[in-house]
Amino acid sequence: MLKISPEELKLISKYIHEISGIYLDENKKYLLETRLNTIAEEQRCTSFQDLYKKAKADASKAIERKLIDAISTNETLFFRDTSPFQLLQHKIFPELIDARSSKTESPKTPLKIWSAASSTGQELYSVAIVLQELLGDLSKYAIKLLGTDISDAAVSQASSGRYNKFEIERGLARDKLTKYFTPAGQIWKISDQIRAMANFRKFNLMQPFTGLGKFDVVLCRNVAIYFTLEDRKKLFNKIADILEPDGYLIIGSTESLTGICPRFIPKRHLRSIFYQLQ
Repeated sequence: MLKISPEELKLISKYIHEISGIYLDENKKYLLETRLNTIAEEQRCTSFQDLYKKAKADASKAIERKLIDAISTNETLFFRDTSPFQLLQHKIFPELIDARSSKTESPKTPLKIWSAASSTGQELYSVAIVLQELLGDLSKYAIKLLGTDISDAAVSQASSGRYNKFEIERGLARDKLTKYFTPAGQIWKISDQIRAMANFRKFNLMQPFTGLGKFDVVLCRNVAIYFTLEDRKKLFNKIADILEPDGYLIIGSTESLTGICPRFIPKRHLRSIFYQLQ
């Protein structure tokens, strides 16, 4: 296995930050070595500097995409942390639907939700299941569920809606498994109805949010922890720009926007904290 030198660590870390926004300090030496060695072997590299040079010279950006897939954590599960989904079901969605129903002239009540680091899709599909169980007949609503992630591999799996036994058992209650998934050999496939509610695409949170539109709810959980302070400030200011004036932002349970984006104010409901614009 190739070992990474201090100079190579700085070089690769800077490159990873440039292409993904993920910041890796000297404490991530072992992570870089273990996750990037397979790619280095595939590319027949003799060193990490060699891998860096080949990635930079690759006009197809195939190596770059592999590096991002390898570095992206993609740690997720269905109904992760529970509290945010209870918050959505019992407070946020009812309040938004009341507000939107009274304002819209359309026969369908609009609702737009963005999972900003959707990984392999479990978070957004959990949101879709909450909506399905809360609303029942979805024909009265114009629901837009968007999931984005920087990893091609993650977006591909999310779009397929297919999960192995380990993935399906993490956070998913038995009644929801039998109601919303069907077995296909060793794989479980999400129902067509839930799958059709969600759209997934590749997106780098460090890039401008041009073309995304406005959202009623943004979930940006457990991704900004991998960014520098300055990048976090830029990210949440951009989220503030695309959030509806009465919209809701949900971040990770261990995260805080204190000192990061004063445009948001924290609010509490039961055991959950959410953010709204000033």
